[in-house]
Amino acid sequence: MKDFKTADLCDDFDAELSILAPGFSNFGLRSRFCGKVSTVKCIDDNSLVRDAVSSAGESGVLVIDNAASMRCAVLGDQLAELAVKNNWSGIIVNGCIRDSFDISAMDLGVKTLATHPLKTVKLGAGERDIEVSFSGVTIQP
Repeated sequence: MKDFKTADLCDDFDAELSILAPGFSNFGLRSRFCGKVSTVKCIDDNSLVRDAVSSAGESGVLVIDNAASMRCAVLGDQLAELAVKNNWSGIIVNGCIRDSFDISAMDLGVKTLATHPLKTVKLGAGERDIEVSFSGVTIQP
């Protein structure tokens, strides 16, 4: 499945696919990625993101729903490095990342709405591996 083209998948399975609305930018060395999904739902607190990327990714995709917040970044270079170390293939962020220059050089796919230099609070708030909906798509782990 590593040699797929997204446009070809859309042509072949258009009635079966849900596609995120345009607006996500690519970072990391992997411009395309796939795998079993795990989710984190949070609001400006990346504690559960750290927990997720610290676990075995098994070539999966982490989907972070930060409610499209533009107040801070829920993913930076340290957490992205953990994701690479723990074999995540990609991360989709409904919100912001930081350290984009460093992340762009990592063997990881990252799709995000924007970049922001501020870090999050660390209160342990949020939910993990639940259904999330954003950008016109519902994603189930």
